[in-house]
Amino acid sequence: MLDLKQIRENPEKVQELLNRRNAAYDLTAIVELDQQQREIELKRTHLQARSNEIGKLVGQKIKSGTQPNSTEILSLKDEGNSLKTQLADLEPQEKEIKAQIETLLLQLPNIPSDTTPIGKDETDNIEVRRWGDEYIPTNPNILPHWTLGEKLGIIDFERAVKVAQSRFVNLIGLGAALERALINFMLDQQTVAGYTEVLPPILVNSNSLQGTGQLPKFAEESFKCADDDLWLIPTAEVPVTNLYRDEILELEQLPIKHCAYTPCFRREAGSYGRDTKGLIRLHQFNKVELVKIVHPDTSEAEHQSLVQNAEAILQALKLPYRVIELCTGDIGFGAAKCYDLEVWLPSSNTYREISSCSNFRDFQARRAGIRFKEKGKKGTQFVHTLNGSGLAIGRTMSAILENYQHDGTVKVPEVLQPYLKRDVIGDN
Repeated sequence: MLDLKQIRENPEKVQELLNRRNAAYDLTAIVELDQQQREIELKRTHLQARSNEIGKLVGQKIKSGTQPNSTEILSLKDEGNSLKTQLADLEPQEKEIKAQIETLLLQLPNIPSDTTPIGKDETDNIEVRRWGDEYIPTNPNILPHWTLGEKLGIIDFERAVKVAQSRFVNLIGLGAALERALINFMLDQQTVAGYTEVLPPILVNSNSLQGTGQLPKFAEESFKCADDDLWLIPTAEVPVTNLYRDEILELEQLPIKHCAYTPCFRREAGSYGRDTKGLIRLHQFNKVELVKIVHPDTSEAEHQSLVQNAEAILQALKLPYRVIELCTGDIGFGAAKCYDLEVWLPSSNTYREISSCSNFRDFQARRAGIRFKEKGKKGTQFVHTLNGSGLAIGRTMSAILENYQHDGTVKVPEVLQPYLKRDVIGDN
């Protein structure tokens, strides 16, 4: 959520920064409602002050000998009653305007960082670096991962459709074992890197989704329980960040660093027709997520280290990838700055996103009410929140099946062999 004070004091600047997102956002209604609310608040303050003054005055006059039923006292009481009526009328008006302002603020995305490249869409994103070109396969006949997976009997889409619907998958035998091996490997790597593992609920309430920015904007892309205020999570970012919702942390607690494995659920609204085959775009998928809650002064450095933590997984697996800095027209709703890691998929001769690492600054913290307090200082400050995939499991499996493919079998990456207890998939 954006800072209302910032909008009030410099709406033109905020509007300019939002315009960098290459989308239409109008602050006029917020500015006008804020002015109305402050006028009502000022009027209410004056009326309350006069009401308090009358109360004291009546008491003083009666104490000095004026009769309670005198014209003077009755007149003062009539004025006091009139003021109370006006105050009672103003209170719901002010409450309603505040609710309207909050509704409008919740619909606004985050302001891009000053260092985020300005651009209209993904074509203006910037490639920061590449890694692992020497590991790109030279075999021109690599099968798509879904074709190879079905040939090996480790991926089954047909029965998943029967059990659920399209965009679901069954992983069988070594397919399931490879998924589990990747999860354990990633968690082990990130705990060594200093993250504390969490196994959170995968059903969360509406306040949690609102706190991290999925509601109200992305309601159509989420799966909601019919009879409860519970939603299936789109990412572990939601429950893990909301562990600290409405809390005031001590400075000494920062930074907080968590990693979490969870299943994730997304309708992928608006994306039909894209990636209909394979493990790239499913309604249910597994992911290891990295979440940081940090001091504002360190969030840029923490962002860079989070990206490096995600990169370390790809490097350990020896999977070629590149790092992309997203432009203002392509960053996510809540992000101020974002880097995507894209892994090489040889069957399609392209890089595909496998991790998105975002710095939200205080955007989520304002929505979720996460603050910290420094000893000896008055008041509190909002924390900065960051997260990124470390990594998406299905997409990692896709990359392994394609980059490690050889003559109808798949070599198991060396770092996974202790987990999988074998070095080849497909040798029976």
